Amino acid sequence: MSENNDIHDESVNMQEELNQNPEAENTENVTATPNSEELLAEERDRYVRLFAEFENYKKRTAKEKMEFFQYANQDMMISMLAVLDDFERALKEIAKNGNEADLQGVELIYQKFKNKLSEKGLKPMEVKAGDTFDVDFHEAITQIPSPSEDLKGKIVDVIETGYTLNDKVIRFAKVVTGN
Repeated sequence: MSENNDIHDESVNMQEELNQNPEAENTENVTATPNSEELLAEERDRYVRLFAEFENYKKRTAKEKMEFFQYANQDMMISMLAVLDDFERALKEIAKNGNEADLQGVELIYQKFKNKLSEKGLKPMEVKAGDTFDVDFHEAITQIPSPSEDLKGKIVDVIETGYTLNDKVIRFAKVVTGN
């Protein structure tokens, strides 16, 4: 029976403590469960972050799509460079020992072809003898002793024209450098 009295006394003591200090119970409830304003702020923050992330995704995919369309014809342009080189060689040969009418006809076709490629973003690199060698744009085929002191480390001759497609190098200019 004394056990029952002890249990009863403890529960009475706890009840008295709660009655004397009602703020203790309220404080525990407030810290345990966030109020509606905190929940609203948290959800608003989550929404703003998700919205910003989605906007970044849209911008990134639009940029990737533009780059894809811009460089989608790169393989075709690279294959057309061989035809462009053949036209240039043909023009040189016809100019040496050909008919003037043939030269004008081939030149007309060459210019038309070149213009169509340039409309699509293809541009020849402007490289000439005496320019500084730059590995970002030039490919050195060979080195020869420089004919003059000022051509050391510079381009002596251009073997093959380089091309860019929308400011991206698709074929390096093949050059001979002086040493």
